[in-house]
Amino acid sequence: MNIRRVSILSACAVGVVGCANGDRVKSGVKYPNIVIINLDDAGLGDFSYLGALGYETPNIDAMAKGGLTLSNFYAVQPISGASRCGLMTGCYPNRVGFAYAPNPNSPIGLHADEVTMAELLKQNDYATAIYGKWHLGDAEQFLPLQNGFDDYYGLPYSNDMWPFHPQYDFPDIPLLEGNKVLGYNTDQSELTTEYTKRTVEFIRENGDNPFFVYLAHSMPHVPLAVSDKFKGKSQQGLYGDVMMELDWSVGQVMATLKGQGLEQNTIVILTSDNGPWANYGNHAGSSGGLREAKATTFNGGLRVPCVVSWPGVVAEGTNFNGLLSNIDIFPTIAELTESKLPKHKIDGVSFAGVMRGGVTESPRDYLALYYHKNSMEAITDGEFKLVFPHKYVTYNSHVPGDDGAPGELGADRVVECELYDLRRDAGERVDVISQHPEIYKELSEEAHRWRQELGDDLMGVEGEGRREIGKKGE
Repeated sequence: MNIRRVSILSACAVGVVGCANGDRVKSGVKYPNIVIINLDDAGLGDFSYLGALGYETPNIDAMAKGGLTLSNFYAVQPISGASRCGLMTGCYPNRVGFAYAPNPNSPIGLHADEVTMAELLKQNDYATAIYGKWHLGDAEQFLPLQNGFDDYYGLPYSNDMWPFHPQYDFPDIPLLEGNKVLGYNTDQSELTTEYTKRTVEFIRENGDNPFFVYLAHSMPHVPLAVSDKFKGKSQQGLYGDVMMELDWSVGQVMATLKGQGLEQNTIVILTSDNGPWANYGNHAGSSGGLREAKATTFNGGLRVPCVVSWPGVVAEGTNFNGLLSNIDIFPTIAELTESKLPKHKIDGVSFAGVMRGGVTESPRDYLALYYHKNSMEAITDGEFKLVFPHKYVTYNSHVPGDDGAPGELGADRVVECELYDLRRDAGERVDVISQHPEIYKELSEEAHRWRQELGDDLMGVEGEGRREIGKKGE
């Protein structure tokens, strides 16, 4: 099926506005195509251009060499569902009531009043598709086709939420096409290949008009699985094989864009939803030496890679180390496609000027670092990070697992506020709060402002700017 035809018909069916936007495209306004590749649990040290050992990622390395790398880039939360909510809406997940990574048969999901990136781009008649992991609610009302996407194929949540989990009981995991279940407990070794195949086909079918494709890979999240094309190819076991196949996937997308003559007018953004799940040992990635990992608000859980390709606009081989987050992708895409932002408040800031060149300072001043239901555990200005007292899981007290079995997690806590100079100590190992009382004061005051806006369970503050989560059946 040609997705472009479906989207034009549906736009004209709803009224004059849809047809007017279609006329804008036909009259010569050519907006850039958008491809977002979101990996699952890939860490800051998982690509060869960032020091990965035992395997190569030449296609991702080429993206970095030929485009823009964002080296001070944060996932908005250290867990997949909340992080992906932030990416898709441009909002702190807790602003929209979203938390954690929803389990199968969840009674909640993204509220219908929230605007996804796909719905944003529908203003200009983009064809839209997602291939891969969704994780914003698995009831039909929360699935992609009800949230601005024309086409969907993939898993509704994490690939380990199935009956073969080593620790927990989950139901059969469905493989979806649109709203239809194709089967259960599918062979995951073909997921990366199938997601890639469908992405490539979508690009080929919709290249005459603007398109947005969200390639949301299920891996390298456990359980790891790889096709025969890459099985046994790396020197890092199954994890290295999986990373090589994900790199192959990126290469297929980039080659298709070039082969279709779309490379110059397509923005490709590669990132990860959070840091590695370190207690899985040789089935986990590398944080690049940062403190802790996934499910913590230390840098190992939140600092993730981000690479942007847009030949002819983004200068080759450039790096930007200003503070940015995956919630900033939403307003950036809005600006670059002349799409109107939602009427409700969002939290992302556009870094379109960074992509175009000439902007040397980050448009983002601060990032509040929340986790759990609504706990502000830290705040950063990109140079310093103030960590508030809180309990957290630690990966440092037990030996990690092996070959797909998780190791035990420890429990630790921050007793008093700690301040880290990220310019010299990205690993957050030396508390310098006694040396910088003025920084402590500044970040504390900014945190107070965010508590008034979004609340903070650690301080017993509700917040004035939060919205309702979507509820099943409503």
